[in-house]
Amino acid sequence: MNTKTAFITGASSGIGRAVAQILAENGINLVLCGRRRERLEELKSELEKKVKVTTLCFDVSDRKAVFAAVESLSNEWKKSINILINDAGNAHGLASFQDADLDDFDAMVNSNVRGLLYVSKAVIPLLINNKNGHVINISSIAGKETYPNASVYCATKHAVEAISQGMRMDLLPFGIRVTNIAPGAVETEFSLVRFKGDKKRADAVYQGFEPLKAKDIADVVFYALSRPDHVQIADITIMPTAQASVGLFHRE
Repeated sequence: MNTKTAFITGASSGIGRAVAQILAENGINLVLCGRRRERLEELKSELEKKVKVTTLCFDVSDRKAVFAAVESLSNEWKKSINILINDAGNAHGLASFQDADLDDFDAMVNSNVRGLLYVSKAVIPLLINNKNGHVINISSIAGKETYPNASVYCATKHAVEAISQGMRMDLLPFGIRVTNIAPGAVETEFSLVRFKGDKKRADAVYQGFEPLKAKDIADVVFYALSRPDHVQIADITIMPTAQASVGLFHRE
């Protein structure tokens, strides 16, 4: 794996950060992308002792910024990228459709769908030129089921599932593998963002059971990446033992 380079969005926290750490441990060079420059540089300092690391600071929902960031990479980096991990995305608000804020709808569509499309359109040509590659899209169990007060969030993750399937078909002639990973309840900054900084409400989401950790998802990402070239892990759903479906938990 030490000849590979991964382009990771959402690398400044949560699952993206954990993925960067496990890939560095396994000799994969990194292009770390996110909106928070200070966090990216901190992670770079941690990981560049093990592998080559560069950072790109941009918002995935800003199309011009995405393409400008990818174009700013040196030819050496461009020629080395053979893994794309689309992790950036968020949930905003938890309200009925009729009561929800349109700004929250826009934020979710822009980051979860448009952002994934922009980054993929900018980076996948590099994978094609390099004649091999692997795309991993971080979806959600909400992409497989819909739950109350989250119709648009679920719609964006259903879109990620469809995009993953379509990518797998369209990229077949180029030998590029596409993996869709759909986590259940993972304790990250996800709920804190959804509830707009209300820590008490965010913490309550994970009370009474042991949720997944970001490292659990990172382990799955590395598993998919490390299969032999003839093996494609198409789709994985991963949940805590205490979760049976999108809204069914066994809480102590």
